[in-house]
Amino acid sequence: MHDSEILLAPLRDQEAVISSRMEGTISTMDEILQYQAEHSEHDQPSEVRSEVIETILYRRALHSAQARLQEGQPLGISLIQSIHQQLLSWGRGATKSPGQFKQEQNYIGDRDSRRIRFVPISAEQLPGGLERLFGFVDSGSPPALLRAALAHVEFEALHPFKDGNGRVGRMLITLMLWKSGAISAPHFYISRYFEDHKEEYLHLMREVSRQGAWEAWCNFFLTALDQQAQNNLRVAESISSLYDGMNVHFASILSSRWSVQALDFIFSHPIFTNSNFTTRSGIPSATASRFTRLLLKNGLLQTIRPASGRRPATYRFEPLMERVRV
Repeated sequence: MHDSEILLAPLRDQEAVISSRMEGTISTMDEILQYQAEHSEHDQPSEVRSEVIETILYRRALHSAQARLQEGQPLGISLIQSIHQQLLSWGRGATKSPGQFKQEQNYIGDRDSRRIRFVPISAEQLPGGLERLFGFVDSGSPPALLRAALAHVEFEALHPFKDGNGRVGRMLITLMLWKSGAISAPHFYISRYFEDHKEEYLHLMREVSRQGAWEAWCNFFLTALDQQAQNNLRVAESISSLYDGMNVHFASILSSRWSVQALDFIFSHPIFTNSNFTTRSGIPSATASRFTRLLLKNGLLQTIRPASGRRPATYRFEPLMERVRV
């Protein structure tokens, strides 16, 4: 496709929702996209459920980490501190020492039984553990996929922060695969498979510590990469197929040389405000307003929130949302 963001944006939003959900933070794609549509990227999250705030912060932290690596920052201790700082910068996480490594012993437990399942490395030993971990990540051996598998368990065993370790650890998988050259862009997300097999995921990591069961863990991790790659491909193919069909449909309905530009904007922003469409799509504002009316009339857009006073209307492109909801 001429604009890869059309395929990548939904996968990135899915990862934010699912990885946060694994930690008990429940939000939906619709909530996240509506918030993004109605607020600036730099707004402090407010007037929304705390779970939505945490997922939005995950998405922002992931995007920021990818940008930092593209600018040349090494994948190391400073980067994970900046990720954590942004991830917990607002809401409930703000009291959990954002960007700061733990100063006392922490534990991994079962929320239901309140039993301690694993005791991570002590705060005193953490600096040395982190240095060895990122030295290994940067070593070039073993091959990239196995290195990511081993490093992920080690990061979770270090559990360097008071909170947010699981989300940072899963984010690092994508960043490690990208920096090692295993993927050409930092857009491969694995949390969906981990969530679908959560008990096995947690059990096998614990078995590494209990019995040195590295082979079973690596088999699971490589299967996760394989299955998630196939799932991501199915999602991308579904989006691509929808795009091709809508390309013809939009051209017929809109009868304008701006129809492809309108289509690209709506696919990249399946929930959007009327003001954003008229000011950011690159389409003349009068033409964009006419497009909105035509798309509503033909049932391709749904009104989520009508215009009220100075607040613009918010719309949803349901054909795409049906394919990317998680």
